[in-house]
Amino acid sequence: MHHLLRLRRSILSAAAAAGRTLSTAAPPSRPRWAMIFHVEAARSSLAALRASFQLAEPPRASHVHVPAHLLDLRPLTDPRSQMRLLGGCVRGASGDGLLLLDFTDGLATGPVVGVHPNGLARQMTGFDRRFDVTRFVCNPVTGQLFRMPDIDGTKDTSWCQFTGILTQSDRPDGPPDRYAVAWLSVDGEDNRRIAMRRFLSQKGEWDKLVGLPSPLPLARQMDVSHEVVAFAGRLWWVDVSWGVVSVDPFSDRPELQFVQLPRGSVTEPVEGIRKLGRFRRVGVSEGRLRYAEVSQKEPFVLSSFALDDNGSSWTLEHRVALSRLGVDGCHPDPEEDDTPRIGVIDPLNASTMYLTIGDSCVAVDMERGEVLGRSQIGCSTGPFSPFTGFLTPCVLPPWLEEFQIPSAGSLLSHALF
Repeated sequence: MHHLLRLRRSILSAAAAAGRTLSTAAPPSRPRWAMIFHVEAARSSLAALRASFQLAEPPRASHVHVPAHLLDLRPLTDPRSQMRLLGGCVRGASGDGLLLLDFTDGLATGPVVGVHPNGLARQMTGFDRRFDVTRFVCNPVTGQLFRMPDIDGTKDTSWCQFTGILTQSDRPDGPPDRYAVAWLSVDGEDNRRIAMRRFLSQKGEWDKLVGLPSPLPLARQMDVSHEVVAFAGRLWWVDVSWGVVSVDPFSDRPELQFVQLPRGSVTEPVEGIRKLGRFRRVGVSEGRLRYAEVSQKEPFVLSSFALDDNGSSWTLEHRVALSRLGVDGCHPDPEEDDTPRIGVIDPLNASTMYLTIGDSCVAVDMERGEVLGRSQIGCSTGPFSPFTGFLTPCVLPPWLEEFQIPSAGSLLSHALF
């Protein structure tokens, strides 16, 4: 524990000094990219049809608020003994700024046991295993929302968790003209076949492709606990103990591909994969797919790799020992878990990594071995967060200010302006 406290003191105090230096520059009107942290349903007027965003320059976190009346929540039949379990999260981000949000709505038995300053205190004694899901595609600059249709006509689709969003454009470097949302699963009991659920914006409905040949060996299945990543015209599903499966969801004949993690990072299947995922992350930066990991013991070595152009192997790009950043002067809570974790890979600068330490986010320049800045981000998203990480990078190109989310003509009523 003492070495963790020393590390946190050194990193956070150095970051505080760096942050004071960086703060002398006038902040831009809008950041070039953002780290989305908190997604919540907010009370608003019934006329509100857009999300509101609090966008901040990293390492500060950004927040999303969606009008609660757009979620079509299940009614409480007995408000005196029932309580609502409502969680929102970012499921994925396209490479050009669109976000895929979902809200999971469940009910629990929670009789009132007291009163506290913010309302009634309840004790949860049980919960309904059915959780309804409402999904949105969102423009994080204008707040425009597109409420996606329910899968198979039902909101009871919490089993469809790890969905990703990918866009296509008819013009190089232009705004997207269409997007796809997709989810992969084993096709029945046959590990050799994969099924894909997908939503294509130009069609405006979900379909299902079955019998896709699996690129994985029969002896092992993917265990996904990482958000789906959009890169190079494909969606990438990540098993942080093993490797990455990708597919083009727009294709009429999609072919799955598999790439293992760097050789020294592949482990046997682990039960606590969500915990492992706190220290590993796959993301896109400077136009390449990258993998980062930090060791869980001192000197807490942070490493980052880039996928080669042929898409088959990884090249080590940066490696730095965090314990040797070496500036003292912070007094953290000794009860906190202060092991450095991977927060976000900077999408615009491959040498910059954002780490979470306790309730803080720290920006580290791996090439120079320097701390660039820090910010308080608060606690994690809690028990309803499906991911091992809780910060999602989202680039914010200038054209988002006037961009309208593509939708099929038959579903214009779902577009919320």
